[in-house]
Amino acid sequence: QVQLVESGGGLVQAGGSLRLSCAVSGRTVSSQIMGWFRQAPGKEREFVAIVTGSGGVTTYADSVKGRFTISRDNTRNTVYLQMNSLTPADTAVYYCAARSSPYFSANERGYDYWGQGTQVSVSS
Repeated sequence: QVQLVESGGGLVQAGGSLRLSCAVSGRTVSSQIMGWFRQAPGKEREFVAIVTGSGGVTTYADSVKGRFTISRDNTRNTVYLQMNSLTPADTAVYYCAARSSPYFSANERGYDYWGQGTQVSVSS
């Protein structure tokens, strides 16, 4: 059974930073594409960032490009999301997800395993 557990969320002022972590157990994820998604109150879940199994290729939503960085440590089976220059628009529950297919996808339907989410709140 694959389990993803997010941590690192919290309350931060606008302009601040947070680092989210996603620890994966039950499966080695070094070959899996991993992604971060988020869901703000009253909105649909949206794509944030994706990283390949090796960590060599990443892609980001336009809304976070230049501010967020996705990375992974396969020796620790962990994926990270470094979030800088946060704004109130970044307030959401952030989810980590794993995709079995080797092809990139920003569509949440293409992800097979999900964490429970971690709340990020940014005050103005």
